Amino acid sequence: MIITISGVPGSGKSTVAKLVARKLGFRHYSAGDFMREIAAKRHMSLLEVSKIAEKDRSIDKELDERTMKLGKNEDDFVMDSRLAYHFIPNSFKVFLKVDGKEAARRIFSDMQKKLKGRKVEKESKTLAATLAAIKKRRKSEELRYRKYYNLNPYGTKQYDLVIDTTRATPEKVVEKVVTAVKKFCRAC
Repeated sequence: MIITISGVPGSGKSTVAKLVARKLGFRHYSAGDFMREIAAKRHMSLLEVSKIAEKDRSIDKELDERTMKLGKNEDDFVMDSRLAYHFIPNSFKVFLKVDGKEAARRIFSDMQKKLKGRKVEKESKTLAATLAAIKKRRKSEELRYRKYYNLNPYGTKQYDLVIDTTRATPEKVVEKVVTAVKKFCRAC
């Protein structure tokens, strides 16, 4: 069983994916981690790499190939990724949505905890800057994914389960995902 979890920035994709994987005893992979690796290698922020990816397809190609390879060669894992549902079509597909202000609050808070005492990316210095960066990132992703794949990464019709996480704890979201996965498996 492969579970792909997508959603808008700040919806809890990574947190929920890690917790679902742990609860089911599966491995966890993250396209965000793959993208952060690329950004770190280039000494750039995620937003900067996303802007470059609008013109340089090699970044998305690298992410896509890693995702497809996982889908073909492994089983029993959870992956959080904007497009894994597309590249691993036999997966159970989950989409998480969240209010924009709550997304910014979560990302800003998380960045402040992670970067305590270290250099903060300019996109994460204030809550307002974080919200603006999220909007730019979404626009960049929508542009790239339409251009490269003719897909809307934030459309929900292709998913097996859609959850609004704005007022839900990660544990409640995980419970909904695991329950839906178990029902799905019984139907297989």
